[in-house]
Amino acid sequence: MPIDPYILLLLGTVGFAALLPARGTAADVASGASTAAIAFLFFLYGARLSTREALDGLRHWRLHTTVLACTFLVFPVLGLACRALVPAVLTQPLYQGLLFLTLVPSTIQSSIAFTSIARGNVPAAICAGSFSSLVGIVVTPLLAAALLGNGGGGFSGGSLLKIVLQLLVPFLAGQLLRPWIGGFITRHKKILGYVDRGSILLVVYTAFSEGMVQGIWHRVSPARLAALLGVEAVLLAVLLTLTWYGAKALRFSREDRIAIQFAGSKKSLASGLPMASVIFGAHASLAVLPLMLFHQMQLMVCAVIAKRRSHDPEALAADASEPAAAAPEAGTASPAARPR
Repeated sequence: MPIDPYILLLLGTVGFAALLPARGTAADVASGASTAAIAFLFFLYGARLSTREALDGLRHWRLHTTVLACTFLVFPVLGLACRALVPAVLTQPLYQGLLFLTLVPSTIQSSIAFTSIARGNVPAAICAGSFSSLVGIVVTPLLAAALLGNGGGGFSGGSLLKIVLQLLVPFLAGQLLRPWIGGFITRHKKILGYVDRGSILLVVYTAFSEGMVQGIWHRVSPARLAALLGVEAVLLAVLLTLTWYGAKALRFSREDRIAIQFAGSKKSLASGLPMASVIFGAHASLAVLPLMLFHQMQLMVCAVIAKRRSHDPEALAADASEPAAAAPEAGTASPAARPR
């Protein structure tokens, strides 16, 4: 199972911050650049989200409600249940990071990719991921305020206002300007993708630099990290099982169940890291560690599941039942080739 190259970049950034953390004036510059990068990141998120596609997706309200319930209800409940593991298994800071992990929205790109590989409902996965990211801009900070409280790095009304100014306002600005800049963003999607990832790397460097300066890494042992991985493995297994069999009990089609499983069991590193930087401040380095570990774990496990789903008897039967012999008439594009 391949390791996501971006995870290697993130780990390299963490190592660089451990060797050469930003101090003094350099730390102030890095913090200011990180704040600007986060705002620009959410501006791009807003500019990319197609309002028309989001409205069209409302037709699948049962599917989206199920995904949102898994993301912002089931996940947090399981996160709260992990409180029983403190201090025997997890330290309080690691538990705070684990709880924050359960509050962030779902992914978009990887949910779409795995749904496509598994021959599921790709349009539903696109809308479900987009809805989750949009709702998460508001819901994640509110849940953090309610569940983390002052334990989340001093979360307060001021922190909530900071989140609104740094995340929500740029996102809304991107939505408002989308009619004028949407085409440019689509044409330069690959380049702007590098900007996205570079911004997140800057956020990670700033957060872990602050952690190194404060010496918080002396509080984490290899045994605690191994225990954290074990807890996250159980958490992922529970959600993957619940989303698949729960969706089956709700009588969703196989294609919809695949979209629900991948969108409802995953957490977004791209959205979670900037939010953690705002919410946790100087304590963000330990807070994002569980999310970084969970991100790689979910990619590896879901890659295997998606590949197996593509060979399910139901998928093969669906392929066999397609009217392959009925070739399209001359001059008529096949459904797959028509522009969407």
